[in-house]
Amino acid sequence: MKRTHFILFSLFVFILTGCSDDRFERIDPHQSFVASVNIIEPSITFFDQSANEIALWPLEKAYTGAILVGKDAILLYGHQLKDADLYELSTGKLLKEISTGLGVTNAYFDAQTEKIFITNSKTNELTSYTMKGELQHTVKLHNYPMSMLVSDGKLYVINYKDTILSVISTETMAILDEWVIPKSSHGLVIPTGRDELWVGGHGEGNSPNKTVDIYAQSTGEKIKEILMPLMPVGFSQRDDEIAVVSHGENILYVVNTDGIIEWQLEIGANPFAVAHFKDSLVVAGYDDHSIYFINNRRIQKKVHTEKGPFHLLVREG
Repeated sequence: MKRTHFILFSLFVFILTGCSDDRFERIDPHQSFVASVNIIEPSITFFDQSANEIALWPLEKAYTGAILVGKDAILLYGHQLKDADLYELSTGKLLKEISTGLGVTNAYFDAQTEKIFITNSKTNELTSYTMKGELQHTVKLHNYPMSMLVSDGKLYVINYKDTILSVISTETMAILDEWVIPKSSHGLVIPTGRDELWVGGHGEGNSPNKTVDIYAQSTGEKIKEILMPLMPVGFSQRDDEIAVVSHGENILYVVNTDGIIEWQLEIGANPFAVAHFKDSLVVAGYDDHSIYFINNRRIQKKVHTEKGPFHLLVREG
């Protein structure tokens, strides 16, 4: 009998231990960070403002992207995965598996409505969820919806393999408008205080894109272009400064809201992502597996991350 009790107790302890270990490293809720979402060998690397690594989450699933949901959650998704996973940063625990089906191309969290938006290239649909991952609404869009940005209650969605940008109500999910844009467009930013939407892109085949196209936010009419070769696809904005990375020529451009280039810097190998973090600009070099911290128009630090940094996530306390 004693032996039986011992075996049962040992099994109970083993189960508890296994459950407690089934989580990622905890991230201090007061810790500011920039995190690189690495997709060649899936992982997330967290860095502080001094470019020191503070945590590494090795990922077993083939995630292709991630977003922050509020201040203490992160949503991981993959184009070839049937579920997106919502984790709590402060505990490292899985909060919810969201059934998405194959084909997720992007996710976006709108803090104003506290909604998660997910685009899917298999169904060509946009779906909204609560910030806890509860399903709300679905709307049919066009071919391969992907890049997203919210402003003033409107969600702008680029249909990557189409020539249409969809404008959606964040409250009702009604389609409010559709604009004509170039095929293979990617990346969006709305300059502070201006009635403009800037659109980047890769271009097609033997005609790589060289410009950021500027549209009137109120009408969808194209206003002008800014020459930023080659393939400007990543944007980040802080106050009146907009940073743009063109991965075709490994260039970081910094422009003002008038679209005037103030300075530029050759950086990284195949950079797809740029972010403002504290007093730095941070750029992810996809092919050289490095993160660059830039201050005063110069590279101050280059740090190694895991393979294939594709997205950058920023939380500032």
